[in-house]
Amino acid sequence: MNKRLILSAMIFFWAALPVPAMEREGSKITLLDWYVGYHDRKEASPAEWYPASVPGAVQLDYARAKGWGDHNYAENWRDYKWMEDVFWTYQTEFPKPDLVSGERVYFVSRGIDYQFEILLNGKMLHAQEGMFKAVDLDLTDLLMEHDTLCLRIFPVPKVPGRNDDRTQAAQSVKPAVSYGWDWHPRLIPSGIWDETYLEVRNPSHFQDVFIDYRLSEDFQHADINLHARGNDIDDKRFEWTLTDPDGKTILREEGKVTDLASGSFPVENPQLWWTHDHGLPALYESRLVLLDAGGNILDIDQQKIGFRRMRLVMYEGAWSQPDTFPKGRSNPPITIELNGRRIFAKGSNWVNPDIFPGTITRDRYEGLIENGLKLNFNIFRVWGGGIVNKEAFYDICDEKGMLVWTEFPLACNDYKGTPAYLSILKQESGAIIERIRKHPSNAIWSGGNELFNGWSRMTEQSLALRLLNSQCYQLDPKTPFIYTSPLMGMAHGHYVFKDQSTGEEVFQWMPRAGATAYSEFGMPGASPVELLRKIIPEDELFPPLPGTSWESHHAFHAWGPDRWLMPGVLEEYFGKAGDLEELVANSQLLQCEGYKCIFEEARRQKPVCAMAINWCYNEPWITAVNNSLINYPNLPKPAFYSVSDACRPFLASARMPKFSWKEGETFSCDLYILNDLYEGMTGGKVNLKLVAGGAEQVLLTWDFEQADPNRNITGPTVREKLPRWDTDRFYVVLEVEDHPEYSSRYSLLYASVTRKGNNHGSRRLNQ
Repeated sequence: MNKRLILSAMIFFWAALPVPAMEREGSKITLLDWYVGYHDRKEASPAEWYPASVPGAVQLDYARAKGWGDHNYAENWRDYKWMEDVFWTYQTEFPKPDLVSGERVYFVSRGIDYQFEILLNGKMLHAQEGMFKAVDLDLTDLLMEHDTLCLRIFPVPKVPGRNDDRTQAAQSVKPAVSYGWDWHPRLIPSGIWDETYLEVRNPSHFQDVFIDYRLSEDFQHADINLHARGNDIDDKRFEWTLTDPDGKTILREEGKVTDLASGSFPVENPQLWWTHDHGLPALYESRLVLLDAGGNILDIDQQKIGFRRMRLVMYEGAWSQPDTFPKGRSNPPITIELNGRRIFAKGSNWVNPDIFPGTITRDRYEGLIENGLKLNFNIFRVWGGGIVNKEAFYDICDEKGMLVWTEFPLACNDYKGTPAYLSILKQESGAIIERIRKHPSNAIWSGGNELFNGWSRMTEQSLALRLLNSQCYQLDPKTPFIYTSPLMGMAHGHYVFKDQSTGEEVFQWMPRAGATAYSEFGMPGASPVELLRKIIPEDELFPPLPGTSWESHHAFHAWGPDRWLMPGVLEEYFGKAGDLEELVANSQLLQCEGYKCIFEEARRQKPVCAMAINWCYNEPWITAVNNSLINYPNLPKPAFYSVSDACRPFLASARMPKFSWKEGETFSCDLYILNDLYEGMTGGKVNLKLVAGGAEQVLLTWDFEQADPNRNITGPTVREKLPRWDTDRFYVVLEVEDHPEYSSRYSLLYASVTRKGNNHGSRRLNQ
């Protein structure tokens, strides 16, 4: 069929659809009615059209139109596999907007996933590979009285000849996670995933405004530089005002736009942007107005600025290590220094809040970030296997005082530096950096996840990483860059309570780990029963078995045959569970105590250790078992509250040598005060108690002295022979007199040698 006949056929299908409505708010015009359909060949057109949600995903549109069930349930997710390998076309129609005084109409999309073409009235306007570079197209000269806009989405990118796994993503800048991970199904989204609209603009308008600044060493002075880029703005005038966090206008400037390139504006005694646990996240308001010679407003740019200095520095004494010959290099810097203050980073690995990024809203981001504050976290590592988050994520982190470690979308692959791949990576990374560099919350750029490990085999000499380092230096030199995580000295793992190959618990391996940063570590825990009932058919619920929906929701063979449920470990500690509720309670208890152990132990290891960032924070769908602290969409697990306790900036802490104890054994633990605060903390008194079966026994009273800023205090070691209790569990309680907010409590297993039967039967977890 020739091209003219193909075009005629496409126009026939489009003409048969209803004429969509539009909604105008200021200069933005939202196209309310989109349709989508699939086709096997690029030149073909869809045989059927379905209503589309924008932003959204083609998979969800099709499933909705066909009445499919929830993709979270059972094996429903498998039905989407064929959608990877077809073309999808979006279409919308709109009347030509009313224009005055030479106004122009632009089509704007902040994100289209992944390779696509854009056509207006059958004419090709734009072709692009890459989902992070925004589209900004002037449609004006091609508009008719009635217009048809089409977006043609290509099949998902895959390296030929690879298995259906993450290695198929190794020559694209599409997040690898959706190709299948140990907590994410093989379900690869496509479509319009971020805000998309028409915009009416004056011929003279801003395209981008970047407000750069330099802080003096004593933080008492800032010099601001404005970099404005736009259409027909060089001969125009500007008015600029800067308002401080208290609402006071501290700068008011005007002049020619061309003067901005050479001028700078001073701010004296700027209020600094801090994380929420160290101060206030002070934000200034900038308003830059573009004017013509008559003083008429042509365009306005408004944005917020946070003054901060971010560095990664060596830990104290690092330059003396290694301390014997032959010498190698010291461990690279990973301690965060914010505004001259060294901060212990407590946080989590952030993954996509949804399989389909187009469904993620500001409200979803805000709810999750608010829970991060409740956890006493001050950082999220945005893991390189997933998306680079939308603007709202960074806006909220700016406002709340939460640091962000942003990784580029490279993970666990060898991203060969072919010319084609490097050209897309340069385009996408440039767009990412220019957008995110404006946010004070963005603390670290990273090339990606686990790129120096054996399964990736990249190095500092890999062209992709050299490119990313160069991009970050040129576009955002004030924000630190690291090649990957982990670097030498840092650590990923372990991800289990007990390593069955060595027989060691987290209580044994963690105290001797000695890493400069624990940027991943996990502890699996089952989802609550009410969620399990939403994803697993009733006849499969109990007992959990491989080959059922338990497996596809990551309880078995997610990463090894028994992960993440690890039934052998659960039975070793608790015996065979009698029902689903008991099984879940046992699993959640191990997650609670395991995570508490790691977070507190990492803090004990400072100043050498500078970070404790667990794997992982949230989920993109409902899992059966996962290392997450929050179940999809935003439901805290019991471990959430244990980690919140462990991350309090000031607390009494105990290091225990093991989890399970017996009558007559000599119980022991080491006491500490963990302190991440810089304010003066007075001394106090800690009473260590053992509580079991309704009885309690005070083993020790410790009078600790005043804590120095950001310094822990090492206390005494207690040893005591365990008595006979008629219980299967006891608690170690550190009671800080007059300050219950600093007290801590740990749950341990107990077995009486004189009691018959299994003493480690489960009890419902009570948080």
